Amino acid sequence: MRWQGQRVDAVDGGALPGLAQITGLVRSVQTPEFQGITFHEVLAKSALNHVAATARVMPGEYTINPYRGCSHACVYCYARPTHEHLGMGLGDDFETQIVVKTNIAEVLRRELSRKRVLPDRVALGTNTDPYQRAEGRYALMPGIIDALTDARMPFSILTKGTLIRRDIGRLRRAADHVDVQLGLSIAVLDDDLQRSIEPGTPSATARLETLKAIRDAGLDCTVFAAPLLPGLTDSAEQIDSLVGALADAGATNVLPTLLYLQPGVKELYFAWLQRERPDLVAGYGRLYAGGTQASGDYQKLVYRRLRDALVRHGLPIPNRDTHELFQLRGKRPSPAASDAPAAPTLF
Repeated sequence: MRWQGQRVDAVDGGALPGLAQITGLVRSVQTPEFQGITFHEVLAKSALNHVAATARVMPGEYTINPYRGCSHACVYCYARPTHEHLGMGLGDDFETQIVVKTNIAEVLRRELSRKRVLPDRVALGTNTDPYQRAEGRYALMPGIIDALTDARMPFSILTKGTLIRRDIGRLRRAADHVDVQLGLSIAVLDDDLQRSIEPGTPSATARLETLKAIRDAGLDCTVFAAPLLPGLTDSAEQIDSLVGALADAGATNVLPTLLYLQPGVKELYFAWLQRERPDLVAGYGRLYAGGTQASGDYQKLVYRRLRDALVRHGLPIPNRDTHELFQLRGKRPSPAASDAPAAPTLF
């Protein structure tokens, strides 16, 4: 099916049954440009999402999610279970059934103009990536950035997508008026591992080049080394290589996070291990015997390696202020700050 000539008011009878019940579904689109992926275009009624005060990440904050589902297809993705709220699966459906809020920029502008009290800030990229491949077609982010800038609304963006380079000029102009925090997620330097565990993402080389481009434009950029993978990317040598590459590319800060495996994602990840690295399955079973997070002793070991690498390469040790750049700890009172970043990974 070609993109050209499709009407935004035409409903595709082939829409998934669960999605057909969602208010605002306009059409379901497939195209040879995105083999195996279906885009479900919806007319959103709201753009701003208020995170519950009880949420694990970003309690009480506001977020914007132009897309639901993500073609990055990261096996470990923290956001996968959110697709179950749409009546779809957290496996293949999350990667191939992408919901696109086609009118989100217009709705956001309208919401911001009507609110008596605006949020302190908003975050993008905390659920699924706003610069995943679909953004190259739908181009929702320029309108969102402009709406936030015109409303003088501080915002942050976290992405694995190199498509953000298209908007660097716009982001540079936005930063003249509001606080803009940019983050890139880079944690896997090995190309073979990246293609296996993050098959839809740009390579680490492409992301490092994007980091350099952002810094060359005069913008700060925090790198989320997330997640670090036991037995795959967590050795002292691997961590040192990663931190060195990030320092060379100009990272302003580095926020490392260990692998977090909530129910559903844990089973998916262990199935991947069984296929690709069966030698690690028993070790993971011991590390994650307690549930979603690795054992405390392991966490201390990896964070010690990270601290040593950050000091060696002249990068700051992350603290509460670093987390605050991206609202990670939100508005809920929390225990005293720790130098060790908190799980889970953001995507």
